[in-house]
Amino acid sequence: MRRRLRPVLGAAMAALAVIACTTPATPASAADAPYDVLVFSKTAGFRHDAIPVGIQTIRDLGAANNFTVTATEDAAAFTTSNLNQYESVVFLNTTGDVLNASQQTAFESYIGSGRGYVGVHAAADTEYDWPFYGNLVGAWFSSHPAIQQANMKVEDRGHAATGHLPQTWTRTDEWYNYRTNPRSTAHVLATLDESSYSGGGMGADHPLSWCKSYSGGRSFYTGAGHTQASYAESGFRNHLLGGIRYASGRSKADCRPETGYTPLYNGSTTGWSQAGPGNFTNSDATLTSVGGMGLFWYNAKQFTNYSLKLDWKMAGDDNSGIFIGFPPSSDPQSAINNGYEVQIDATDAVDRTTGSVYTYKAADTAARDAALNAPGEWNTYELLVEGERLQVLLNGVKINDFTNTDPVRSLAGHIGIQNHGTGDDVAFRNIRIKELGTTPTPTGTIQAETFSSANGVSAFTKDGANGGQTLGYIEPGDWAAYNGVNLTGVTSFTARVVSGGAGGTIQVRTGSATGPVLGSVAVPNTGSWTTYANVTTALSNVPSGTQNLYLTFTGSGTGLFDLDDFTLVKGGGGTGVGPIKGLAGKCLDVRSGGTADGTQIQLYTCNGGTAQSWTVSGSTLKALGKCLDVSGGGTANGTKIQLWTCNGSGAQNWAAASDGTLRNPSSGKCLDVSGNNSADSTIVHLWTCLNAANQKWTLP
Repeated sequence: MRRRLRPVLGAAMAALAVIACTTPATPASAADAPYDVLVFSKTAGFRHDAIPVGIQTIRDLGAANNFTVTATEDAAAFTTSNLNQYESVVFLNTTGDVLNASQQTAFESYIGSGRGYVGVHAAADTEYDWPFYGNLVGAWFSSHPAIQQANMKVEDRGHAATGHLPQTWTRTDEWYNYRTNPRSTAHVLATLDESSYSGGGMGADHPLSWCKSYSGGRSFYTGAGHTQASYAESGFRNHLLGGIRYASGRSKADCRPETGYTPLYNGSTTGWSQAGPGNFTNSDATLTSVGGMGLFWYNAKQFTNYSLKLDWKMAGDDNSGIFIGFPPSSDPQSAINNGYEVQIDATDAVDRTTGSVYTYKAADTAARDAALNAPGEWNTYELLVEGERLQVLLNGVKINDFTNTDPVRSLAGHIGIQNHGTGDDVAFRNIRIKELGTTPTPTGTIQAETFSSANGVSAFTKDGANGGQTLGYIEPGDWAAYNGVNLTGVTSFTARVVSGGAGGTIQVRTGSATGPVLGSVAVPNTGSWTTYANVTTALSNVPSGTQNLYLTFTGSGTGLFDLDDFTLVKGGGGTGVGPIKGLAGKCLDVRSGGTADGTQIQLYTCNGGTAQSWTVSGSTLKALGKCLDVSGGGTANGTKIQLWTCNGSGAQNWAAASDGTLRNPSSGKCLDVSGNNSADSTIVHLWTCLNAANQKWTLP
């Protein structure tokens, strides 16, 4: 057995208690373990008259749900030692600049230690010049119309903050428009229907509440909570309570960004059939099992490579499962005999409990227990099927990795949910699927844990990782393969790594784990298992076309490093002259056509001027006779991008990646339009590569 190099999280926390107040919260099965919350309501701008009633509401929620509340408007509370008392910090209708530099640093460290943030309403109208905070809250405030009634569409009713809500939540509040849409970096829980009120400014996709993992911690934000009356509403109080429980680590959720899924069930059972005895009731867009043993299966289509997500809840010690990979049949035994079941059961043999592939492979029980919500609360499964490989994620955490080797069976086929028998009561919501295609070809930045095959290594769920996981358990002689990678024009390799161990070396090969070495790069001890760094190496003799790429790992000892992702960078080589176009079709522009060293580079409407005429020559980008430059050769997010006298340094080295990003190999980061804002004169700066629209550029 391979030695685990880093401990997994502790056992799952129990669910919340009943709120004993005039507007009770939805009851759950058990009280949370006690915890402490700091409520911060300092204002340096507009002050909401709802702040006092908001503080009292959180105190009441805490008294009924086993957490203590400390309320303050003194920013001096933001020290490392003081913050460490609390599982989460609530920014309650804060406005303006409320923390100084040292207080900001303490809060960044606090979030980095795995703690939580809750932003309420005007928390988005706070700290506009602090990039960390902007990323943590998810989006900054832009404007709002008058207070009025509106409809909110609750997209995710599997989260503690929204599980109690109807699909359409109608209420009165002050409805914010935001400067950017947070959907690409956060998991959206609820959106505003702009047709239901006047003054919306974001169009058909107007998020109002979301959650996310960021910098090792958890973040929940709700745009509701302007009015005093909000805090007397049962729905809003439970919404706020659920957000606090999530941020405090008492309720688990899959808060990864989610796009591209098609609903199979969200209230309508079109395309579904019952096989065998029993049935499912269908109420409030929720399927609940009755009797059995039967199977409710989706007969409209079979699936091959896909991500299937669904929310489920047990009432107690119950039994059900999700079946995949079975042929069409009106006999539920066909799914048992021909497919595979991902189990839902609180207590059974280790290979037959929640997260196991029933009788074939047990879940990682430590990871499962840390990710599992107790009976009475919703959980989210993702079943990721790629060929004959099945990965099971529970609330965003990988808990099983199974490969079918039975030539008679396959993971391709129909999907269904089981009604196990009388007394086994399991409910399901929001069953949705994203088809991945038959031969996915990774290009640009590749998540290291998405290997096609491997030896020794496996995916490891880790805070701070892009995509939520790293390639972990790396030891000397291990390798990972990535099939179907387009290597045409690739000249360098950049990897995001993390190591609290010995470090080692990554070798880039093609064809096999013993194929020719195209390049190798040393991975140092980065300082800790939560401190990420970028390493880069040039590649040579790279074959063109689609290849099977192998990463092999060398070093001494065990526990070398984790690999988060890697980027195959295309070299320039040629020369082009003209505009560089980015977000919203606008151009990379030298502000005011200035030629002095340090002139800011910005986004601006294309006008054909000399300030927008760039000469691309190899790895340099020139305008007005000077070079595109990273100020001071910096590597921090938000580092200024400027015009500077050409000097051949790494700060002026740029590479066009195959995913459309422009990368500075010295830092491993990307040319980014600040705040995803396409307005004229928006600055560009250096930022962690996200493969987002505000990092895509078209060169001449």
